[in-house]
Amino acid sequence: MTSAERPRLYSTEAIVLRQTPMGEADRLLTLYTPHYGKVRAMAKGARRVKSRLGGHLEPLTRVRVLLAQGTTFAVVSQAETLGNTLALRGDLWRMTCGFYMAELVDRFAQEEQENGALYRLLEESVAALAEAPDPDTLLRFFETRLLALMGFLPELHQCASCGMALAPVTNSFSPAVGGALCPACRAQQALARPMTLQALKVLRLFSGCALEAALALRVPEPLAVELEHLLRQYIRYVLERDVRSTEFLDMLRREMREDAFLAQQRA
Repeated sequence: MTSAERPRLYSTEAIVLRQTPMGEADRLLTLYTPHYGKVRAMAKGARRVKSRLGGHLEPLTRVRVLLAQGTTFAVVSQAETLGNTLALRGDLWRMTCGFYMAELVDRFAQEEQENGALYRLLEESVAALAEAPDPDTLLRFFETRLLALMGFLPELHQCASCGMALAPVTNSFSPAVGGALCPACRAQQALARPMTLQALKVLRLFSGCALEAALALRVPEPLAVELEHLLRQYIRYVLERDVRSTEFLDMLRREMREDAFLAQQRA
């Protein structure tokens, strides 16, 4: 539904993707909604200490908002928290994983284009983040399902170059060609990287399974690293830019590994 088709005042559920300070006390919000897609809205006075809006509009918060159509942006008239990030606070790694998911939705989604399935994916994934046994597996599932919902799922069943069915062997993956390559076509793509059979199977599973099935999967660290590199390379190619949150995720991962190493040395 476009802005021209909406009533002047309308209520919607939304997840806050990001916020930007505006002026002395306002916030410009990017919201993702189940029926209106991505919406930008101004929360006037939200940065004031006594504001009734500010506490409801933090990133990743699921809210019900009353929006009034404005000249440039919608204006937040009321906000009620439906689901917050209290369970994530104190866990910088999981919170940053949530910010990464929100940034991906912001990067891929176009304004005012409804995608209820994408909204549900984000809602379920953020809710699962606090209790997920392995946040990295959740991220790989989220990336794969988001690509599928946005029409960018890489080819995983036949060679993206020649169209032949992929044999159960180590194949290759090329973002430029759009997915997996058979061994015969690998030589034609200098930038293609090997893709193990296990990685191919996991990506196929994630492309169509429910969240619960993905969270039940135990992914060994070498396979987890391979999946992360494959999907990150592909997402970068599709977006034609890096996702900013990945830099902070990488920094946190290095720090956690260093801390674990030092703890092991002291033990």
